Amino acid sequence: MSLWSKIKGKGTQFRGPPSVGQAIMSNLPQSEMIESCSVAGPGFVNVVLSNRWIAKTIQKMLIDGIGTWSPKLRIKRAVVDFSSPNIAKEMHVGHLRSTIIGDTLARMLEFSNVDVLRRNHVGDWGTQFGMLIEFLLEKFPAWEDESEKAIGDLQEFYKASKKRFDEDPAFKERAHQAVVRLQGGEARYRRAWAQICEISRKEFDKVYQRLGVKLEEKGESFYNRYIPAVLEALSKQGLIEESEGARVIFIEGKNIPLIVVKSDGGYNYASTDMTALWYRLNEEKAEWIIYVTDVGQQQHFDMVFSAAKRAGWLPDDDKLYPKVNHVGFGLVLGEDGKRFRTRATEVVRLVDLLDEAKNRSKAALIERGKAAEWTEEELEKTAEAVGYGAVKYADLKNNRLTNYTFNFDQMLNDKGNTAVYLLYAHARICSIIRKSGKDIEELKKSGSIALDHPDERTLGLHLLQFAEIVEEACTNLLPNVLCEYLYNLSENFTKFYSNCQVVGSAEETSRLLLCEATAVVMRKCFHLLGIVPVYKI
Repeated sequence: MSLWSKIKGKGTQFRGPPSVGQAIMSNLPQSEMIESCSVAGPGFVNVVLSNRWIAKTIQKMLIDGIGTWSPKLRIKRAVVDFSSPNIAKEMHVGHLRSTIIGDTLARMLEFSNVDVLRRNHVGDWGTQFGMLIEFLLEKFPAWEDESEKAIGDLQEFYKASKKRFDEDPAFKERAHQAVVRLQGGEARYRRAWAQICEISRKEFDKVYQRLGVKLEEKGESFYNRYIPAVLEALSKQGLIEESEGARVIFIEGKNIPLIVVKSDGGYNYASTDMTALWYRLNEEKAEWIIYVTDVGQQQHFDMVFSAAKRAGWLPDDDKLYPKVNHVGFGLVLGEDGKRFRTRATEVVRLVDLLDEAKNRSKAALIERGKAAEWTEEELEKTAEAVGYGAVKYADLKNNRLTNYTFNFDQMLNDKGNTAVYLLYAHARICSIIRKSGKDIEELKKSGSIALDHPDERTLGLHLLQFAEIVEEACTNLLPNVLCEYLYNLSENFTKFYSNCQVVGSAEETSRLLLCEATAVVMRKCFHLLGIVPVYKI
């Protein structure tokens, strides 16, 4: 034991690790939690938790609600910056990962009683708008009367304007002037910009509605007004220096500086991100700021965070608050092992991808004869829950830093570690309770849980680990930890149900309550993962 190595040879009465273990065991306070204690091997103290205490704790949760098992974190407010697509560009699978992972982190923090500011830092400002606005004004002089019709498919509109920008030097010059006019606040250009942003938002919302994700937009343009004052304050601190015509912040250990003002006097990602960080710390009073983007942006954020430490905005010790984290994630790959795209090498549209998952899920339900048993609304809602849930879980169950292969057949498989298997497992538990004919709410008040069978105890212990698992997943920003817990919970339940008769047994009440506790914890896991549970299959 490590404790023995610290006291060995210091005139102690103990003769070795086992005697230290015995002393610890003898001095443990009396507790209803503890069934028994023993010392094993080289001084390991084994504590067996009491079956009665485990059962009592689970029953209390059933009466008082799963909220009583929420972790207690040290912070009151956090910002989760996620999704963040670019205006006028299609959302792709990289945005899908950011949206799904960010939403789950936000949900876990919210469950832990943290006030979460869900921020969509959309790319709604920059040189591409000059190109888009100039193209709009040129092609459709009367665009304000029919702007949506004029722009049509925003993705196609973007491609056409980009082609013109690349091929026509005169158009390119006019596009640069359009940026100046937009940034100078000229009304006509501002209106065109606002309209393009609005059309994009409607497209983004189609994805967010399908995924059930809520975000508050504070895009790049929001921080523009604060940039000059933030850079001025950093200059007064002596942090900003001139370098090759640009204004930069040098970061220790990095070969390149953080450019905050370009050589042409314009602002860039770094100026916006530094200002957004300042705003979140000073105006929004966030204690923890989490950025969910692909791993390729790790160096950029490392440099922004280092500059913030130099400025005294953040403590040098990363364990202290306020703190920042970059939550990186790997690529989504096709079955060929390359970046996931359609055959035409185009990026896959997220709406199409999500609809495909739902349609495949619906086809599987119809194949199993559900169209004859259910209403059309039940069929639609179940197809959505299973289809969208399958896409989310296939992403979240992996360590986010690894690449993962997008495969509809695997994610919609009803066997193995998939959302389909877990949703069906939950529906089966609900079916067991329904078929018993008992009022589960009444049983919570009048019945009691006993854990006499080893598989009942194993299931009970696993249920109790829920709060610490959520805390671990939250603290380490790893949703896959929660997925692993959920899958193991389902496996433990299956073993319990195989070996312990529920309906019609002498222990029916206790075992029905264990079924209900499992279903409650599963539902909360689904909620934290952004998955809608299904109650019948």
